[in-house]
Amino acid sequence: MRIAYYPGCVAQESGRELDVSTRWVCEKVGIELVEFPSFSCCGSGFIDEANQRLNLALNARNLAIAEKAGLDLLTICSTCQGMLSLANHRWQEAETRAQLEPALRQIGVAYRGSVKVKHLLQVLTEDIGLAQLKTLVKRPLSGLKVGAFYGCHLLRPQAELGFDDPEDPHTFEDLLTALGATPVMYRGRVMCCGFPILFVKESTANRIAANQIDDARAHGADAMATPCPLCHISLDSYQNRAETEVGHSLKTPIFHLPQLVGLALGATPDQLGLPRHLVPTDGALAKIAAKAST
Repeated sequence: MRIAYYPGCVAQESGRELDVSTRWVCEKVGIELVEFPSFSCCGSGFIDEANQRLNLALNARNLAIAEKAGLDLLTICSTCQGMLSLANHRWQEAETRAQLEPALRQIGVAYRGSVKVKHLLQVLTEDIGLAQLKTLVKRPLSGLKVGAFYGCHLLRPQAELGFDDPEDPHTFEDLLTALGATPVMYRGRVMCCGFPILFVKESTANRIAANQIDDARAHGADAMATPCPLCHISLDSYQNRAETEVGHSLKTPIFHLPQLVGLALGATPDQLGLPRHLVPTDGALAKIAAKAST
């Protein structure tokens, strides 16, 4: 399977472990990542709030680059998925096309609207398929209870994303089950991580993150996993501040989605960038190892 790879900004900088683990997993499952250095940022949180028309044009340009190569587009960030899906959805509106096509023509770009935007979670579960993934598992994640944390932009708005049930999704849990882990069901898995207000009202954002972690822990989770690097920042990188805010320990490791897939497929923690996490993952890894040795 060949697909245009859209890593987004965070995975190329502060969250490089997400890019590293994605590349490892894709190689193992037979996904060829085609890279385009000319891709631009999706603009979320910055351009989209200041100038939505410009943001739509920006992402239509990204989609046009993939379309010209005859490829669909793979994202590994829920927020990027949301922005690119929005542009694709709005492109179907004649009024939007009439506004954006002249702007794209000025830079020699044309888009016909044929590209499908797919998050890695969707590609693994639908294109590769859970049955095929099971055959590749070398280290079942047995003994590990994981709370999937979807966040906001992978599920909502449903009309634009068309991926799973926004109130009661199951795709991530299905993937965890295929890897041998035990998925934990809790309300917070479809709630906000707090990132959108992290740099405006940090106290409130950290309380939101702590609430979701506490919810997962209360339902038995040993760890959490997310398909979004921005959620990972809130839940992992700021977890110590969230602890200070709520006045109690959280100590919950937060995995990127491809890291858990990589572990099940036989990768080492170093190959997946796990030492880069703020919250150590050793306890979760020990549960997998202990179960494997029995």
